[in-house]
Amino acid sequence: MHIFRNGLEREFGHRRRRHRASILMSLLMLGTLLLGGVIAPATAAASGEGTSTGTACALPEPTDDDTISILGRICDRRESPAVGVEGVSVTVEDEEGAVVGEATSAADGTFVIDLPGEPISLLGSDFTVTLDEDSLPEDTEPEVLSRTVPINLDNDQSVTFPVGELTGGAAGSLTQALQLFVGGLVFSSLLAMAALGLSMIFGTTGLTNFSHGELVTFGAIIAFAFDQLPGQVSIGGLNVTIIVGVLIAFAASAAFGWLNDTVLWRPLRRRGTGVIAMMIVSIGLSLFLRNLYQYFTGAQSQNYSQYASVTPWRIGPLLVTPKEIVVFLVAMTVLVITTSLLRYTRIGKATRAVADNPALSSATGINVERVITFVWIGGAALAGFAGALLGLTQGFDFQIGFKLLLLIFAAVVLGGLGTIWGAIVGAFIIGIFTELTTLFVPAEFKFVGALLVMIIMLLIRPQGLLGRATRVG
Repeated sequence: MHIFRNGLEREFGHRRRRHRASILMSLLMLGTLLLGGVIAPATAAASGEGTSTGTACALPEPTDDDTISILGRICDRRESPAVGVEGVSVTVEDEEGAVVGEATSAADGTFVIDLPGEPISLLGSDFTVTLDEDSLPEDTEPEVLSRTVPINLDNDQSVTFPVGELTGGAAGSLTQALQLFVGGLVFSSLLAMAALGLSMIFGTTGLTNFSHGELVTFGAIIAFAFDQLPGQVSIGGLNVTIIVGVLIAFAASAAFGWLNDTVLWRPLRRRGTGVIAMMIVSIGLSLFLRNLYQYFTGAQSQNYSQYASVTPWRIGPLLVTPKEIVVFLVAMTVLVITTSLLRYTRIGKATRAVADNPALSSATGINVERVITFVWIGGAALAGFAGALLGLTQGFDFQIGFKLLLLIFAAVVLGGLGTIWGAIVGAFIIGIFTELTTLFVPAEFKFVGALLVMIIMLLIRPQGLLGRATRVG
């Protein structure tokens, strides 16, 4: 029996190492394709967005009508906190140079200009937003006097005109870094949930699931769909509609994970389909689901009806919203509960055993298929819950999971493929790193750093920070 066990370990260990090596190289090649999908929409948006600082220079809320509007703010960053610039004349011109809209900035520096025509007729057009230099207060010189805004989506477009450098010198830069670090912690906690789900699925099945991002989007869509139902859910006079919606998204995502495994992945496993072929199937599934989501939700960004605009708390020089604190605490609680279940419960120990060696686990009486189904349910639930909370913090569109997928892969590769703690540690490193890089590079290129980290890790330590080194071949 001892000889038989060693033989199984060598045989299946060799196969899993070969799968892991091929999957790592596939990630390296496909990461560039994913990066293109992430940067392209961000770059288009960046041409119409400037840099805002703090709540005092936040952009106005989107309009609730059937027109496309230019939402803007003129922000003087020489003050602390930054303030809006009032009384500045703003014009919008079309591609022929004809003026199609005019406005004057309000006391908070904001302006809203509706674009003429049906939204669908404006898609693909460029509009130029220009400040009247003569109407600017003395000693007020914006970084630029005009910006070109491309209309690629049928929703309102945002643009800012910063004035002056950030106040405070080194102290101002430190405050900005701390602010980004706090935002990075909140984002990392959500990224960790999604990464943990992906790592669990890979660890037990060997599948690199490129449709995992669509599990994230699914949770955001379910929460939004419940939020849009007529009426509201109240407990003791308190409106808890979106809270219930997020919980329903968690349960629905778990059911969606079970459906994925039952209808698609389990039959493929029974046929003996290789992990590379299954990975290609997951890419096709990702494309199908993403287009399906766009059909039902549209291409525009969506926001939940509650907590879209929350007054922040000032903690020293930092601005933190109660929503961010609650989301971070909830995400960390879910991570603690999940890791505790995997470490101390019977099903958790069985999951770790299957991840280590499914053949030996089956030989010892563990129902491997039942464990894999449990992992699919749990992994999808974590991803959907992360998507619902992410939609709560920043809104969402049909590509939110696809945009996040590169960071999820980078986190899992950095921490160690198939490891529980590696996914969490990698997610916090990647999440905070991508936020802090905006101190040095434009925000639309912050995901490039995550790809570089993933490439470097694959080159110098393919097993990740917490993964175990194994011999390949």
